[in-house]
Amino acid sequence: MSLLKTNVITSVKYLRSFSVLCRKSNQDHHLKKCPILFNTQRWLFWERHRKGGYDTTIKTSNWEHLKNGLVELKHELKLFAKELKELYDMDPLLIARPGEIDLLWCFNSPTVLEKFVTTCDSDHGEGYSSCNLEMSPAGRALFHGYLDTRVPKDGRIKKAGYCAMRSKMQRKSFKRASTFDWHLYNTLVLKVRGDGRAYLLNISTEGYYDITWNDIYHYILYTRGGPYWQVAKIPFSKFVLGSKGRLQDKQTRMRFDKVTHFGISCGDKIVGKFNLEIEYVGLEFDPTHDEEFAYEMYKTDKYIVAV
Repeated sequence: MSLLKTNVITSVKYLRSFSVLCRKSNQDHHLKKCPILFNTQRWLFWERHRKGGYDTTIKTSNWEHLKNGLVELKHELKLFAKELKELYDMDPLLIARPGEIDLLWCFNSPTVLEKFVTTCDSDHGEGYSSCNLEMSPAGRALFHGYLDTRVPKDGRIKKAGYCAMRSKMQRKSFKRASTFDWHLYNTLVLKVRGDGRAYLLNISTEGYYDITWNDIYHYILYTRGGPYWQVAKIPFSKFVLGSKGRLQDKQTRMRFDKVTHFGISCGDKIVGKFNLEIEYVGLEFDPTHDEEFAYEMYKTDKYIVAV
């Protein structure tokens, strides 16, 4: 019995010198000594890809990079000159006037639609939905398509049926990433004309660390349908934090200076066509709304309240 205790203690001391999360042992005799205390490496706290496994990058050759780079150089130099002019003028917006809507996107020309991309489950072989973003007969953006909840019979997909539109990544000259800065505002304003469906508004705030790459704040946009337009004003404090489609237990307020994307998605599980016409998306400062975050987290010391 004492010999067995000595062997177990020796094995534990030897294995404690290895980091289970950072190293992987290939020696089988270590596993035989202590099979319960030693586990293989698992990527539990590490995201392999920013898109959550959806690698949509197009692989190009070095010659294509060189050819496209020479074409893009002219546009990048123009953008760089514009940045220098803005830096020389030094006229940033220091205060937002109450009650005035500052437009982010006014969908009155096809060039504005180029700042957005659409995606659906059929793009990744995970469903049969389809969607498109184009100009409506009234000269506004029309997000429309067909929502299909049929699940592919591949034994891998369990749920299907979503369509989404999202703004492209903000960037500076020479492909440098940038973000929106909305710290002067507290309300999101949209003028839309829907079909009676409920849509989901998404505001992405990708952080530096991989655990925050999929942080998205959500809120439901209810449309009444019919021929009339509606103006929806939604405070940022009402948006709830989610990641990869799941609401998080620990809620935090939105970082207004780190907004990377804005999008609208349709996934209400109602099979059929959908139509959402958008005139503009803007921001507003409402001085009567002083709520910072609607979902408070009551943190207490340990052993004070029951879990």
